[in-house]
Amino acid sequence: MRAIEQNETLIKGQWTMQDGRLIADANCTRIEYLIRHHLKEIKKDPTGWDTLYVDPDDGRLWELTYPASQLHGAGPPQLTFITLDQATRKYGDITPFTHLE
Repeated sequence: MRAIEQNETLIKGQWTMQDGRLIADANCTRIEYLIRHHLKEIKKDPTGWDTLYVDPDDGRLWELTYPASQLHGAGPPQLTFITLDQATRKYGDITPFTHLE
């Protein structure tokens, strides 16, 4: 599975309808792989839906959200690069987690 590239800032999953079923695209599969095997979870927001991660390769922060949360199952996932300032405003103090070894 492909790691996150330096020029990426958004990985957006999509669902398509096939034979009456919703099918997750390759980005959904990639996001699932990244949050299970590569990114390190830092913190969830107060709602429990949005989650902040750090990429141990480069220290960049990534937020997992479900922008179409009105859909069944919360909709497809999305990983978005966010700055430390954005993360701190939403998640509070995260500095102990941003410098992984």
